[in-house]
Amino acid sequence: MRNSTIRVCGLSAISILTAGALGLSAQAGAADWSDTSLGYRYGTQFAEPYNGKDISKSIISLTHASGYKYGVNFVNLDFLQSNSTDSNAQEAYLVYRNTLDFGKITSKDWGFGPVKSTGFTLGFDVNTKNDPGYASKKRMLVAGPTLMMDVPGFLNISVLALKESNQPVGLPSRYTYKTHPMLNLAWGIPLGAGFSFEGFMNYIAAKGTNEFGGGTAPETNFDGMVMYDLGTPLGMGKNTVRLGFEYQYWRNKFGNPSNVPGSLAKTPMVRAEYHF
Repeated sequence: MRNSTIRVCGLSAISILTAGALGLSAQAGAADWSDTSLGYRYGTQFAEPYNGKDISKSIISLTHASGYKYGVNFVNLDFLQSNSTDSNAQEAYLVYRNTLDFGKITSKDWGFGPVKSTGFTLGFDVNTKNDPGYASKKRMLVAGPTLMMDVPGFLNISVLALKESNQPVGLPSRYTYKTHPMLNLAWGIPLGAGFSFEGFMNYIAAKGTNEFGGGTAPETNFDGMVMYDLGTPLGMGKNTVRLGFEYQYWRNKFGNPSNVPGSLAKTPMVRAEYHF
């Protein structure tokens, strides 16, 4: 009963936040372009801090990206189902980013050298998980400058300030970590012949003392994928159906130092997407 309650309440809250985030896109102005997809990925070598065992997870994703008059909106909602190694835990993780493009806002050229334009990114992360050991309820605000590089596809480089808090099981009130910086790269590069290289990389500085009085460590999180456009040869439309291989390397996961079991993840995954 307890796990079911956490799941329903948590997912309801995140669903409301997702609707709000998508609403921000509509309020900002009519979209110049948009892409919405439903995805599935699966891997057997996920890791969770203080577990130390390989975890299998199935992940269903709902993703929306759109360009509007002043920039780009991005929303991603992951529903994660672990196997028994992680107590059959369920998790929902929501990411929202809005990148304002100064060139679009001012109708002037904000590019220089290899930089196509300059902007500012703001957004948030929210999660809920019903595992019995920690039961994360993360809330995080992000904000900082972004460089949009002049490459085929896109490559954005951002330096973001993170304001993060959590209230795991047993903690009587929400704990806020020290505000800390993150270097973020996000990209989508066409490779030709229907293939593309996409993903992100975060380097996150240590966030001070954790909620239990221990120290934290800087994180490195790389998540890259090679995707193939199967929709075109099937006659379903370009990039309607995509299949690929994804790999995640996450060192000091969630800021846990390397001596913590499960703080290092090396996770290959298969991935499929349907765009509509």
